[in-house]
Amino acid sequence: MLNNAKWISYPTMPSGYEAINLKKDFCTNDVKKATLKITSLGCYYATINDKRVGDFILAPGCTSVKRVQMQTYDVTKLLDTNNTIIVTLALDWFKGRINSKNTLEKPDWYQALICELEITHKNGEKEFIYSDKSWLASMSKVRFADIYDGEHYDALFNEEYVPCAEFDYPREMIVNQQGEKIVEHEVIAPHKIFKTPKGETVLDFNQNLTGYFEFKVNAKAGDKVSFSFAEVLDSDGNFYTENYRTAKSEFEYICKDGENVYKPRLTFYGFRYIRVNAFPCEITEKSINAIVLHSDIKRTGYLNSSSPLLNKLFSNIIWGQKGNFLDIPTDCPQRDERMGWTGDAQVFIRTATYNYDVERFFEKWLRDMRLDQFKDGSLPHVVPQYWSDEKPSAAWGDAITICPYQIYLTYGNKKILKEMYPGMCKYVAFMGRDSDRKYLWTGGVHHFGDWLGMDAPAGSYKGSSRMDYIASVFYYYSTVLTVKVGKILGKNVAKYEKLAANILKAIRKTFTEYTTQTECVLALYFGIAEDKKATADKLAKMIKDNGTRLQTGFVGTPYLLHALSQNGYSELAYDLLLQEAFPSWLYSVKQGATTIWEHWDGVNDKGEFWSKDMNSFNHYAYGSVADWVYGVGCGIQTVEDKPGFEEIVIAPVPTKKLDHLSAKIETRQGLVSSAWYKEGESFRYEITTPVNATIIIDGKTYNVTKGSYVF
Repeated sequence: MLNNAKWISYPTMPSGYEAINLKKDFCTNDVKKATLKITSLGCYYATINDKRVGDFILAPGCTSVKRVQMQTYDVTKLLDTNNTIIVTLALDWFKGRINSKNTLEKPDWYQALICELEITHKNGEKEFIYSDKSWLASMSKVRFADIYDGEHYDALFNEEYVPCAEFDYPREMIVNQQGEKIVEHEVIAPHKIFKTPKGETVLDFNQNLTGYFEFKVNAKAGDKVSFSFAEVLDSDGNFYTENYRTAKSEFEYICKDGENVYKPRLTFYGFRYIRVNAFPCEITEKSINAIVLHSDIKRTGYLNSSSPLLNKLFSNIIWGQKGNFLDIPTDCPQRDERMGWTGDAQVFIRTATYNYDVERFFEKWLRDMRLDQFKDGSLPHVVPQYWSDEKPSAAWGDAITICPYQIYLTYGNKKILKEMYPGMCKYVAFMGRDSDRKYLWTGGVHHFGDWLGMDAPAGSYKGSSRMDYIASVFYYYSTVLTVKVGKILGKNVAKYEKLAANILKAIRKTFTEYTTQTECVLALYFGIAEDKKATADKLAKMIKDNGTRLQTGFVGTPYLLHALSQNGYSELAYDLLLQEAFPSWLYSVKQGATTIWEHWDGVNDKGEFWSKDMNSFNHYAYGSVADWVYGVGCGIQTVEDKPGFEEIVIAPVPTKKLDHLSAKIETRQGLVSSAWYKEGESFRYEITTPVNATIIIDGKTYNVTKGSYVF
């Protein structure tokens, strides 16, 4: 791929995080079609004759360091007789602060470009322009660019070009574009501009978002524009950035004389508020807009209810997904992290596949997971593997089994199962070897446990649920999924079936009591409990004794309402969903959240922050509750042996606590919708199915063909 082109870069390594330019002047005429194939180590921003090439933000995207995606653009309309192509490159995901450990075996490697421009003339002849030593290089006006720390641009900087250098980087790492590109979406004007008690000028966009901004100002040469970014204000109403940790998240711009219009090119920010540190004149609502960035995924799912607070929660879940689906499923978009955390992705993936069409998005990320899987079958905590080589935590590493299977259920994608099955087998084998007891996963000190559970001991981020128990349950679940996937692929899974049976037996023998809400939830949801009624009753009592409030963290919360509704406690599940007191989903809504928080108590009712170092206000994991609303409240369910909604079960579970609840999902087969309305002491159900469906209403079963129905 790109066999005749060369990797090129600036002749010497930049001293810091400066961006570089690579330029080629050329002449052509009688152009019928022109196609640019391009990729880079580091993110690029390309122009031809001062016009942007494509709309892919932060191309070529975020991938394992073992591969890089190549983009193909039709640039016919950008060409003239005399042409200049300029590509600006920053380190970013390749070797910026987010991935400073990446050396690709050579510590002196830095941002580089490889490209091919194919020009077809009107007479049918072809002309090729390759990246090679004929190109020129310069330091860029982008004086600093980093994913964590922001961007600095100097419009007065003199870009002095010198001959570029060719580099012998591997070509085998180049693959065609696989994921969804990152593009601009909503443009949001400032909601208000105000002075804080400290006298600082702050813009409020009334929405926590991921993206950047565009400003416009008339200025004198040398005037400065400077912004800082924040998600929240402190209890006094002042600008607050301590939860960004070491991420500077800044923007600086040195103006040229006259009109200056600019938006960042090689970074992104997570923010609701922008503090104006410097601006050549008084800033107004017309001076600046925020621009939302996320992967180019199509919205497919919609939830609505009679409760304004619940509807705001649904909106917050959507914004949390948009803000964290930026080429990879990040945990958060603002602090010095922004990683593809496996645990967050697996707990949210069912909701993710209903809200948006994320099949291609996850195909690309899961391929990176397979590339970054360690030789012993274990997995990094984050994918791409930009962090340490620590052993995986239960419920985090299990993303390798859970995520592909959900993609199969929602989209009928058997191909991803075939790709991921060898990795699933390797992971199951690793769990068995990593344990100090046969048929259990015990003895590990590397587990996150029920992360951020409300029953955590003082000074701990981990809930009180036993880590050995959680790990063993997920050992069992991943083995069960490996059996299911193996059968779908026609594999002999006898040894995994036997292994699953032995794991279940060992768990039941070893863990005879469940001591926390999360332990009860896992026992019920994953079929561990032998006496389901007694376990469900115990869980219900724990919840009621806690003021009808949850105590679960990242591991227990996604399954909590399911465990209740599957075992006769649907009304209690609704009580938790509609609970407004802390801790609850609606507590943050009442506190003014516009996305999902990392902590149930990110800000308490006194305006105090939970912590400085682990307190994101755009962290989508707890938004996984939406899959219960889709699948139980509104009852839209996939059928395992008819994946991709080829057949559907619709079994809504209403409550008199709401006047109505509705869900719509645009599936591969068409639109499925389920809504119910309270009418006195009865309920009216309106259901549409694009395929044959089994509808269950008040215990009665109706087998129907595609169409719309009222009950």
